[in-house]
Amino acid sequence: MFNKILIANRGEIAVRIIRACRERSIPSVAVYSDVDRAALHVMKADEAYSIGAAAAAESYLNIQKILDVAKRCGADAIHPGYGFLSENAKFAQACSDAGIRFIGPSPASMEMMGSKTRARQEMEKAGIPFVPGTSRALESVQQAKEVATRIGYPVMLKAAAGGGGKGMRLVRHAEELQSALEAAQSEARRSFGDGEVYLEKAILNPRHIEMQVLADEHGSTVYLGERECSIQRRHQKVLEEAPSPLVDAEMRRRMGEVAVRVAKAAGYCNAGTVEFLVDDHKNFYFLEMNTRLQVEHPVTEAITGLDLVDLQIRIAAGEKLPLRQEDVLIRGHAIECRIYAEDPDNNYFPSPGKITMLLAPAGPGIRLDSGVYEGGTVPIDYDPLLAKLIGYGENREQAIARLTRALGELFVGGIKTNVSLFRRILADEDFRAGKIDTGFLERLLASGTVAATKGTADVAAIAAAVFGLLDAESNPGVGAAEAPATSSWKRTARTEGMR
Repeated sequence: MFNKILIANRGEIAVRIIRACRERSIPSVAVYSDVDRAALHVMKADEAYSIGAAAAAESYLNIQKILDVAKRCGADAIHPGYGFLSENAKFAQACSDAGIRFIGPSPASMEMMGSKTRARQEMEKAGIPFVPGTSRALESVQQAKEVATRIGYPVMLKAAAGGGGKGMRLVRHAEELQSALEAAQSEARRSFGDGEVYLEKAILNPRHIEMQVLADEHGSTVYLGERECSIQRRHQKVLEEAPSPLVDAEMRRRMGEVAVRVAKAAGYCNAGTVEFLVDDHKNFYFLEMNTRLQVEHPVTEAITGLDLVDLQIRIAAGEKLPLRQEDVLIRGHAIECRIYAEDPDNNYFPSPGKITMLLAPAGPGIRLDSGVYEGGTVPIDYDPLLAKLIGYGENREQAIARLTRALGELFVGGIKTNVSLFRRILADEDFRAGKIDTGFLERLLASGTVAATKGTADVAAIAAAVFGLLDAESNPGVGAAEAPATSSWKRTARTEGMR
């Protein structure tokens, strides 16, 4: 086992990995930028080192600085978390060259699956079903027109090196194709430094379902069940759940076996996720493989009882997988909400600032993976993810009920959050019935606002009472008759509670 692990990340995932290290009595090392000096992951780690300015390119994306810290502190392994350098094959290779174990797949596997066109070529060889289209970058507008005519409109243009919706364009008619291709190539070049774009048949409003896999270096690979990731905004996942309301045992087995074949074709080792698009007839198609730990891994942990971060560490240390496929049992249902510092009333614009109050939910079936604390500051320099709130129950109905209750208990003062969005999603009849697809959230948001429920009104009243007590404590000499009719704290509390 490793003597010391450096976490090349920040926020809630860094805290999550630090906790896994502590359970194994492995000293953890945090790195931080100038604006993260007082961040939660810095306080939780056994050691912490500065790696530069707030700009990610000068800190969390600076390979040499991170390796210098690893050598200086004596870390013999690095966990990249997700985002930043987690899927950077050059970083994985640099770790290997420095004699430091990268807790993740090999550089070769990352390179193969990192390019969507190369991944499609390899999956084609392995007989993996994927959406009809090109397996290589488009060379001309004429080629794009010929392929689109053959497979039929609508089609989707995608960046080969892309993700997060960048370099993607939906083309419904032939006359839109040229301008869409030029725009996709330009955006891909700006975002990824690679203008390669490929074309595939567009499956309108499909489900986005992914399969978690684990593989060791001794040839064993297992799947741990699926996650439903169809609730998305601008191609970014917002809410995830496991298992999927759509998938039955037979479909899970078939998807899992395909996911294992994908991992084996890539020579994959460690934790990875194979993503699929699923149409109205339950046909599923390979989309891509994420060669890292996913943001939504806690829902899989909840329904399997497995610690994925601990298993990542053990696999990287050379251990064999401690379970076989028949040992993987799915129990209950889990749903995760990504709590962001963003303003729902201002087109979800980021809302950085100081957290003046933080009331965390608790109780049966509730887990909160957080990277913030009361009095801490949320910088504008990075992704605005504050925490992940997970509700677990014996079934989907109980998971929804528990998560709804927990959202009512959660209060973040001083900044805006998207908590109100999840209240809307969980209360929606189609969501409760499992009738969801990648267009669900867009339709929900277009439907307008909803009235506050009695529960949210109660939360507002409780929050107002709390702030009222705080006002009284901070102004002990002011009597009730002298107090203003309505304090700004109470107004703020009511407004926050009703969001």
